[in-house]
Amino acid sequence: MNVFRGKHPEEHATQDFNRMLELSREMILEACEVYWGREFSPEERTRLYDQDVQLNKLQRTVRKHVVEQLSGPVPANVPWGLLLMSLVKDVERIGDYAKNLTELSLWCPGPMPEDDIAGELREITRAVTSLAKEAPDVFQKSDAERARELVVEGRTLSRRCDELVRKVAGSGYSAELAVKMAVGARFLKRVEGHLLNLLTAVIMPLHKLDYYDEAALSG
Repeated sequence: MNVFRGKHPEEHATQDFNRMLELSREMILEACEVYWGREFSPEERTRLYDQDVQLNKLQRTVRKHVVEQLSGPVPANVPWGLLLMSLVKDVERIGDYAKNLTELSLWCPGPMPEDDIAGELREITRAVTSLAKEAPDVFQKSDAERARELVVEGRTLSRRCDELVRKVAGSGYSAELAVKMAVGARFLKRVEGHLLNLLTAVIMPLHKLDYYDEAALSG
């Protein structure tokens, strides 16, 4: 993990990856606000789509740089390369789900109900935005203790998303509102999952990336 903080031959790729983290964080925070009814101008929508394009370009640049580093006459840090090739996909997908959330608010523009199910969905949204704000910094600092705490909290959040979808399915909501709430919950769950994958890089060995070993989580 020191590669992500110091001067190394891999510096350009890590800088681009850190920029991806910043972009994806900006995108998902804005998307969650839009999902809950914040006005979203055509100019803001265009900017979000431009950010998504930039995120995709950075992903390809990082992958290209990793391949060059690993296939040169003096191969770079192999674990670093394998790690980065996996993580760039997680970060890129966060941008996709941010875009999906804003599209969902456009297709299903009605207000959310004032009931317990919507209240639970709002709490889930707040938890995901909080994780999105903190996870990149925890990753860059290699804060294993905080990463472990966030992964444990995140696993509970994932179960809450599944339970909320079940509640929406049994509700009397209109088809449009049910789609907005259930699909939104699934998008939020996927964003949370990709953020947790990022954090596993801090606490899990490379071959267990994206998995949650109970022994590692217990410290």
